[in-house]
Amino acid sequence: MEDCGSRRWDELFPDALGLIFKNLSLQELLVVIPRVCKSWRETVLGPYCWQEIDIMDWSLLRDPVSVITMLQLLISRSSGYLHKLCISSLPNDSSLSLIAKHGKALHTLRVPRSEITNSTVEQVADKLSAVTFLDLSFCKNIGAPALEAIGKHCVNLIGLRRVMCPFEAIDRSSQDDEAIAIASTMHKVKQLEIAYLLINTESVLKILENCPQLEYLDVQGCWHVILDERFKKFSKVKLIGPLEEFSETIRWDGYSDSSSYLVWEFVADELDDQFDMLEFLGEDYTSVDDEEHVYPDWLEESS
Repeated sequence: MEDCGSRRWDELFPDALGLIFKNLSLQELLVVIPRVCKSWRETVLGPYCWQEIDIMDWSLLRDPVSVITMLQLLISRSSGYLHKLCISSLPNDSSLSLIAKHGKALHTLRVPRSEITNSTVEQVADKLSAVTFLDLSFCKNIGAPALEAIGKHCVNLIGLRRVMCPFEAIDRSSQDDEAIAIASTMHKVKQLEIAYLLINTESVLKILENCPQLEYLDVQGCWHVILDERFKKFSKVKLIGPLEEFSETIRWDGYSDSSSYLVWEFVADELDDQFDMLEFLGEDYTSVDDEEHVYPDWLEESS
């Protein structure tokens, strides 16, 4: 019988370790794994663990500086291999530019509640051409120009989530131009969520007519949309009407609203105060050998 104690996990190839580590929480990747041994630390310093990044819940609770710093850290670790990014509340346009600069392999991008503008989306849309699912919900500073640019450049887009808050559109008379931009450019879209947009019946019909692959359309809260007999010919589309209650939507990106990242809130305050830890212990971490390590004082205190 093989001696299990003789197995050397530290000798696994980095890509194999990366596949295993992807199942761990962010806290474990940032704090625990680098302390185990040199090879494991080198693995989490590389791109193998950072092809899919979901810090949606974490970013909702953090200040802008923390969000940007974390984003910079994790994108640098992905080394251009980033496939999925879920982050909320980007504080400025430069953060979106950073994502686009390193996002040539991005398939799923969720940036709800972000302070991004039309002009920047228009500038970087061509660098996001691989995106297939995009979430721009509650991004109040963008509109039709941004959606048109996305539609023209993201030719493989099959899912768009553009849900808005009714109170944020109170100063607008209409958002029909956004619906027209979608209908004119996103012909391959299969899932479309545009709940609480200020759009009318004609705009929704144009989307249905110009997006022949559409399978799911959510227009909850779009009070000016009237589902009359003209919609009968689109019976193959699962349509969530203006007056229907919230229902579970199809997630083409496999995203679940539940997240495990809140379990590491015990280190969140420390992250805000000293982002040195986010350099994966940097020069403060010295590997003596595979048996002994020297840790910075603050890390010892958190153990």
